[in-house]
Amino acid sequence: MRKPIIAGNWKMNKTAKEAKEFAEAVKTKIPSNDTVDSVIGAPALFLETLTTAAKGTDLKIAAQNSYWENEGAFTGETSPAALADLGVDYVIIGHSERREYFHETDEDINKKAKAIFANGMLPILCCGETLETYEAGKTAEWIEGQITAGLEGLTDGQVSNLVIAYEPIWAIGTGKSADANIADEICGVVRKTVEKLYGNEVAQSVRIQYGGSVKPENIAEYMAKENVDGALVGGASLQADSFLALLDAVK
Repeated sequence: MRKPIIAGNWKMNKTAKEAKEFAEAVKTKIPSNDTVDSVIGAPALFLETLTTAAKGTDLKIAAQNSYWENEGAFTGETSPAALADLGVDYVIIGHSERREYFHETDEDINKKAKAIFANGMLPILCCGETLETYEAGKTAEWIEGQITAGLEGLTDGQVSNLVIAYEPIWAIGTGKSADANIADEICGVVRKTVEKLYGNEVAQSVRIQYGGSVKPENIAEYMAKENVDGALVGGASLQADSFLALLDAVK
């Protein structure tokens, strides 16, 4: 039985003060991590505030990005070694916004995954297709390509422990969402791709999230599906009561 993982992705929202207030409001109210992993993905500016506030609790903190080198002349980038030093647990990589706006490639994302593991953290590796790809019936082919390239060179143990998030680009911030059956089908494609690359034991261990207009009102429907192990949530994770409602629906 794979433990559910619910991760809020704040994107470029909140101030440091608001981030601290959020952590203080939820950290003693989240379910035990024996039941569900509760994760907040925040801008780098707030990570020290959040890891300090979450210390000793079951709230886990994720960075929204990382570079693949620990140090050097990379102005504006975020060091994975520095993230690990802060006590960050997860790093979100390959989000569609990073791919689209900042032109990140599968190869970039693969290098980031390796650096994240090398520093003792876990990647949340995102994949997803455009509406055009979906309507052309090429989703499975597209997703398999992203996963294959993103996992290149990782070990069985690493892949067993990372998280993969399937987010159809056409369902992010649009109010549209892939229904639970579509989410299960494509998360199943992700799992079958991992099985093809690493075998059944690894495929049955890796946790796969669905993301795309997930909210407290519909999360249980997604979580009831065989291949959906959690959710990567945007707007519905910004308010403390909404985030807690997501967790309550899953535990």
